[in-house]
Amino acid sequence: MLKYVIFDLDDTLLDFSRGEHEGLTYLLKKYGITDLRQGLQVYQAHNHWVWGQIEQGADPEPLLNQRFAVVFQQLGITVNGPALQHEYSTILDHNFYVLPGATTLLANLQQARLNLIVGTNGVKTTQLSRLQGSGLVQYFPQVFISADLGVAKPDPRFFTAIFDQNPAMTHDNTIMVGDNLGSDINGAIHARLKNIWFNPQHRLNDKSYQPTYTVDNFQQLEKLLLN
Repeated sequence: MLKYVIFDLDDTLLDFSRGEHEGLTYLLKKYGITDLRQGLQVYQAHNHWVWGQIEQGADPEPLLNQRFAVVFQQLGITVNGPALQHEYSTILDHNFYVLPGATTLLANLQQARLNLIVGTNGVKTTQLSRLQGSGLVQYFPQVFISADLGVAKPDPRFFTAIFDQNPAMTHDNTIMVGDNLGSDINGAIHARLKNIWFNPQHRLNDKSYQPTYTVDNFQQLEKLLLN
């Protein structure tokens, strides 16, 4: 019987993509980038590489502190990487956009007495601020953030840390929900957890592994979790 649901945060419950786009657009304009489309493409490519390194166990701080220096250098501008990272993090701290339907889902799951847990990669201050500002914090008595744990999904030690804090948790009564095949689903597979790929964009699975379940909206997700 299902008792615990571990939720990813970004683009699973919170609309990270919207806040990210707004923050990046602001910074690109502020520092003189006129071709915003190119600027966003360069950032996304490098940022994808950065998080790939972090998910493989690299120290996140130097990678994050220098990502804007690398991106703007490719765009022909020299900037202070750590300063821009701080400015960007401050912007993200106030990204409180909730995906439509997420609050209703969590309220219904809480009413059904499921134990809801956040398991997210990211910067601690940013993720906690967004949980608080979005109002979702009320549904999550436990929040596990990679920056706090010292390991990021898909490292199975991320999930071990959650199990260590929940003695009644088992591989049979727990499930992972997330939008990212590489970190959320692959991490759950390595931790021997059932998992649900939240895929509202109907992206193709180009990985060698398969999620336990796939849903593309919160109604499907709720039905799956409660039945």
